[in-house]
Amino acid sequence: MEKDAVIKILSNATMENNELIEVLSPGKFIITEDEFVAKYKETEISGMAGTNTTLRVNKDYVVLEREGSTSTKMDFRKGESTVSLYNTPYGMLELTINTHKLNIDVTENGGKVFIEYDMKVLDQAPFKTQISLDIQTK
Repeated sequence: MEKDAVIKILSNATMENNELIEVLSPGKFIITEDEFVAKYKETEISGMAGTNTTLRVNKDYVVLEREGSTSTKMDFRKGESTVSLYNTPYGMLELTINTHKLNIDVTENGGKVFIEYDMKVLDQAPFKTQISLDIQTK
């Protein structure tokens, strides 16, 4: 089943001086047998215009996939460390993601996801990031 949705993303990254970035995007919310899927187009505000984002949510994980001007697949699993390739117009980066908190409250009507993680690029010091997602179906 597919529904129209409004997806609100609030992000706070220490690499940006704890500056909050909030993006509100129209999109789709898809209910599958194993996952809830939210899809939306990035805007100029996010700095990734021309990129399609897909969030796959299960009770145990969240996978964030981007295709377009920026491409990546980031896997968030509580207490686990994962490696992702992040392809930007300026080159490719290898990211290590260590997920500390993963709170998922999503049903057939949408819901909320909170992720707190450290992200590390090669040998640089990790930076703490929080993402809050609010999916509201129409």
